[in-house]
Amino acid sequence: MTKADNMLAILWRLQSGKRVTAGQLAEELEVHVRTVYRCIDSLCASGVPIIADSGPNGGYRILPDFASSPLAFDDEEKKGLVHAAVFATEAGYPYSQALARAVDKLRRYSNERQLDRLERHSGGVSVIYPPLEGKHQALLQMLEEASGEGHTVEMEYDRGRGEASPPRLFDPYGIVYWKGNWYAVGHCAYRGELRSFRVDRIRRLNATEGRFERPAAFSAKDFLLGRLLPAAADAPLLENVRIEGHDRALNELCRHWLFGHALTERGPGEAVFQLERSTLHTYVPYFLLPYGAALKIHSELLVRRMAEVSAKVSEHYQAMFDEMNSRGKESVE
Repeated sequence: MTKADNMLAILWRLQSGKRVTAGQLAEELEVHVRTVYRCIDSLCASGVPIIADSGPNGGYRILPDFASSPLAFDDEEKKGLVHAAVFATEAGYPYSQALARAVDKLRRYSNERQLDRLERHSGGVSVIYPPLEGKHQALLQMLEEASGEGHTVEMEYDRGRGEASPPRLFDPYGIVYWKGNWYAVGHCAYRGELRSFRVDRIRRLNATEGRFERPAAFSAKDFLLGRLLPAAADAPLLENVRIEGHDRALNELCRHWLFGHALTERGPGEAVFQLERSTLHTYVPYFLLPYGAALKIHSELLVRRMAEVSAKVSEHYQAMFDEMNSRGKESVE
């Protein structure tokens, strides 16, 4: 570790509230005891109130008032960092390893009571996200670094169905995690406009000598949502759809990205959504199909489309069932 890492580690250890000797610190950090002395001297020079007690039970300790300074985390803040690490790791956050090292420092330099609390609470949080492969996690880190430093990258992108587009120069203004996927948002030189790209479809990234400046007040999040969820002004053909059902089913439906942004009214046992008519023919029926008879829909257009989709699904599985029965009879004969 660097000297700064050693100093921080010693500081965390001292904030546990217990006396510790230079020999113990050297053993824990796997450094020479002289390195510990130099780090202690540097901490004292920076204003940290470290006290050296001599004698058989002596050692280094820190003034109690210093433990409550902004430099230290309280129990709730530590718990929040541990939980945030769980979410970040499962979401494919590009600096998960660095975050894990930070959490390890929290654990290592906590006293027994704090450590027990951290372990109990960290084991109670789980997250289910689609896993991001190691290759794409490395690409995501490269995009974040290029965004922060203002470096243009050359990107090869899969447009779907395994079809690759020509290499393009791309200025990544930011990365966004939304609904289980990471997106890179920025200026695409190939199209000459702002674009968003799914990171798991990027085949290759190369650094270039090019530089860019992110536009002032630009929001990658707002741009992405604007593309995925067009504003009403861009979609004049809208229809109010009232849906009745159990509150539990309606609450779940309202959490869905498409319905949540289209919600206009919510009452006991019913919800009203303002949806584009085009989506009533395409996406909406398939999102509602898993709810079966739990919902009552007040929209002639949508009900008719639901009946058509349900009939096709029924025909599909009936044909599959008939084929299985036919094969079974042939095997018996």
